[in-house]
Amino acid sequence: MYTLIIPAAGQGKRMGAGKNKLFLQLDNVPIIIHTLRAFEKDEQCRQIILAINERERSYFEELLQTYHIQKDIRFVQGGNERQDSVYNALMYVREIEYVLVHDGARPFVTKKMIEDVLQMAKEKGASICAVPVKDTIKKVMYDAVVETVERSQLRAVQTPQGFHVPILLEAHESAKQADFLGTDDASLVERLSKDVGVVEGSYYNIKVTTPEDLVIAESFLRVLQIQ
Repeated sequence: MYTLIIPAAGQGKRMGAGKNKLFLQLDNVPIIIHTLRAFEKDEQCRQIILAINERERSYFEELLQTYHIQKDIRFVQGGNERQDSVYNALMYVREIEYVLVHDGARPFVTKKMIEDVLQMAKEKGASICAVPVKDTIKKVMYDAVVETVERSQLRAVQTPQGFHVPILLEAHESAKQADFLGTDDASLVERLSKDVGVVEGSYYNIKVTTPEDLVIAESFLRVLQIQ
């Protein structure tokens, strides 16, 4: 069993839509609903905590009702940063050993990814899903190449990420005290020199961040509906 945390208070500035990107639609259904449906079908998901901008609460509630999302969902106030939102949500996790943290803008998460991340979190205490980097990666400074990075050990990291609750809470509280802002929750755990296990993600499991991503997501949705 686990509790799912979705930080959903972001402004989506790179999308340039003038509203929360989670409300944008794929096949006439909001992105956040696609994401929630993936977890609603998972019997191991006991509760979903959405960290939101309170000004958007009524619209979130309307969407849950319109699309008949039945899972137990709790709203908490999001923070200025994604990291703050996850920490705020952690304060409401009760009587459960494991949490998964997932980007609301990753609508193509699969049951296998969820199960694999949860199992690895049980084994290691913390886990991520990731895919091998396909492009050549170069380190650039002042508009010039400094180094071509050997990519065989590089991974593009996705969500969900899974954690034993005490480990993630310790990592967040330590980061908060040190005023450290990580790029994801796993980076906070890594900062404490704790192991983070890795399972296979999917190249379909994109985060819809820019207008180009929205076009790609529409294409992926059509392909996945055929499969």
